[in-house]
Amino acid sequence: MVGVWGQCPARKDLIRLAHYDLHTNDLKAVAPKLRAGDTVTLTGTLYTARDAAHKRIVAAMEQGEPLPFPLDGAAIYYAGPTPAKPGQVIGSVGPTTSGRMDPYSPALLDAGLTCMIGKGVRSPAVADAMARNGGVYMVAIGGAGAVKAASIKNLEVIAYDDLGCESVKRLTVEGFTAIVSMDCIGGNLYEEGVAQYRAV
Repeated sequence: MVGVWGQCPARKDLIRLAHYDLHTNDLKAVAPKLRAGDTVTLTGTLYTARDAAHKRIVAAMEQGEPLPFPLDGAAIYYAGPTPAKPGQVIGSVGPTTSGRMDPYSPALLDAGLTCMIGKGVRSPAVADAMARNGGVYMVAIGGAGAVKAASIKNLEVIAYDDLGCESVKRLTVEGFTAIVSMDCIGGNLYEEGVAQYRAV
């Protein structure tokens, strides 16, 4: 099991409810310690990218071309924000279904991506890549895009502008909340949460 889980220690508990206030610069160091069920408030930089952008990023990696942003230690939010109204930084920015990124996420995790934020379950291949690399998957509450927008303090389109709302954007966030859904040692809130609920 040590070879499978790499740098992560053996899991000794089920869901815990610890909370972390983190700067995104610290995610690479802290992610291997996060466990399914932990809540997190993030400040710093998130990048938005959905499946069309992921496809281009992986193609650029395969061709040795420059990437839109450094993957090492990065956090990607699976979202395609709506246009901002006058006086707003961003429109509604709710999470999209994470499974659409599953074909591409293992390559990004192996290249240094640390954190993914979206909604819904992930594939075994993504879980394996998280285990290899000490990555973490968090979920944001679906249907709360307008609330999430309040935590976005700045937005900059940095790549693939032709994709419209699905372009890659650099977000500066303060007080962005998420829940750890899958950790790097096999913890899975979707599985464990259901099991614990049924046991109550």
